[in-house]
Amino acid sequence: MRLRFYAMRAVLAGMAFFACATAQAQEYPARPVTIVEPFPPGGAGDVVVRYMAQEFTKSLGGSFIVDNRAGAAGSIGTEYVARAAPDGYTLLLTSASAMSINPYLTARRTYDPFNSFTPIVNVAYATNELVVTTSLPYKSVAEVIAAAKAEPGKLAFASNGAGTLSHLIGEMFMQQAGVRMLHVPYKGAAPAVADTVAGQTAILFTNYASVTPMVKAGKLRGLAITSLKPTPLAPGLPAIAQSGLPGFEAVQWWGLWGPTGLPPAVVQKLNAAANKIMANPGTVKYFAAQGVELSGGTPADLTTYLRADYNRWGQVIKTAGIKPE
Repeated sequence: MRLRFYAMRAVLAGMAFFACATAQAQEYPARPVTIVEPFPPGGAGDVVVRYMAQEFTKSLGGSFIVDNRAGAAGSIGTEYVARAAPDGYTLLLTSASAMSINPYLTARRTYDPFNSFTPIVNVAYATNELVVTTSLPYKSVAEVIAAAKAEPGKLAFASNGAGTLSHLIGEMFMQQAGVRMLHVPYKGAAPAVADTVAGQTAILFTNYASVTPMVKAGKLRGLAITSLKPTPLAPGLPAIAQSGLPGFEAVQWWGLWGPTGLPPAVVQKLNAAANKIMANPGTVKYFAAQGVELSGGTPADLTTYLRADYNRWGQVIKTAGIKPE
């Protein structure tokens, strides 16, 4: 009888918990939701998070507010969400830089990309482009590789800074092509682009949309994109993966997470709303104008994608001998 009593109590407790969770999901959001973007305003990630916050507000009601908590290459805002209450009112929309790269480059890890967060949905990605200064004759990826092999260590590639995605793309390019180039880190994308335009550096891997005006103006020459396949958003440009380096893939991407322990009903509600937003033709058109493509899918899809990207950059960083700071 005692066993039956405890069993019945457990069942009733489970039913009460389920009813409470269901009610919570139905009421959500009952107060303003903060979506943390751990980088400064103005970047591509900021465009993604502000649009999604606006559309969540429309579709779910309540108010979704963007909080730019920049610093430490994205670690400050990301750690803030990892420590937040798992109630659905503090979310994180961040990029490959914070989730796939920073954990390898930070000596004191303050969060774990897999254990500190609850995955919600993979939102979007943007390809990068290999561009060269017009003062050099290179017109294909093969010509760049040939030049780098002919004079090891002489060809200079610019980056937005040591440990940034643009730097690591260059490292991956060297590793897969079997070449050695000179890395020239800058403090941000603007000076890296400026010196490549001026011919101070030979090549640069950078965000496709941001450098397109320079390419159209004839100040830089675009050779290939870093997504696995060509995209209509970059007409006429082949993928590096099609240009002698099979499997080459290096995109900036953004996902939505909550702190670990987020109620499944809240995750489901946010995931369904996000996928509906991303399926809207108006959303597709808006992001295409920014050079961004939409992803979508299940929380498990986000974890799978993160794992592959995390392993990719871990191998690049290890092979390059880059040490955490």
